[in-house]
Amino acid sequence: MIKHTVRLACLSLALAPLPLLADNDFDNLRDLAQDDFRTLSEDLAAATSYKAVSPAEPLGLLGFDIGLELTATKLDKDIFEDASAGDWDLGYLPLPKVHAHKGLPFNVDVGAFYAGAPGTDISLIGGEIRYSLLEGSIISPALAFRLTYSRLEGVDELELENTGIEVSISKGFAMLTPYAGVGSIRTTSEAVDVDELDEETFSSTKLFAGLNVNLGMNLGFEADVTGGVPSYSLKASLRF
Repeated sequence: MIKHTVRLACLSLALAPLPLLADNDFDNLRDLAQDDFRTLSEDLAAATSYKAVSPAEPLGLLGFDIGLELTATKLDKDIFEDASAGDWDLGYLPLPKVHAHKGLPFNVDVGAFYAGAPGTDISLIGGEIRYSLLEGSIISPALAFRLTYSRLEGVDELELENTGIEVSISKGFAMLTPYAGVGSIRTTSEAVDVDELDEETFSSTKLFAGLNVNLGMNLGFEADVTGGVPSYSLKASLRF
C-alpha cells in the first residue's frame, strides 16, 4: 500500500502538468473592465503566492528538502479567457514546480522555487526565509514565522508580485507531520501599457493546512485559501 501511494504521487506529479492550456497569454487585458482585472489579479495572487508545503520544524544545519511539486488553483475561467487569446480548457491553473529548502544555523531555513504553466509563457520565481521559534519535540509542537516573496515572469503584458508573512505550527507523529497556519499576502498587479486599467494593490488573508508523510521519499499535501480562492498542492521530495 505504501509503495503504491508513492508511485501514485510520483505519477500524478509527472502527468498533472499535461492539461491543455495552449497559447494562453494575457494579451487581451485592455478588453477587461477594472473589476474583472481585479478578479484576475486576485486569482493570480492565490495561484502565484509562495506555498511552502512544509511543516514548521527546522531542517537543521545539514538538512535539506528538494523535490517536485504541483499546485492547482481555482480560477474564473471566463475572465481568464477574456484576458487571453486562447481558451482555458480547465477551471483551475496547474503550476508544476521545482522546490528546494535548506537548513541554516540558529533554526533558520531558506527556500526557493521555480514554476512554469504548461502551454503558456507563464513562469514564477519565489523564495522564503523562515525562523522556527520552537523546534518541536516528542511532546511539544514546532512554531515558525515565515517571510515570502514571489514574482510572475515570462508575461510581458502583466507585472505581478507578492510578499507575505506567515506563522505556522506543526507536530510530528512517527512518519506523519500535520501542520497549519495563517498569513497575509500583499499583491501588486499592473497591466503593462494599458492606460485603461489602474494598478491593483491589495492584501489577502491566507489560511493553510497540510500533511507531510515521510516514507523514505517525503510526500507533502497542502490546501490553502488565499483571498477566498482555494489552491491544492502535492509535493514529492527527498527530505533529510
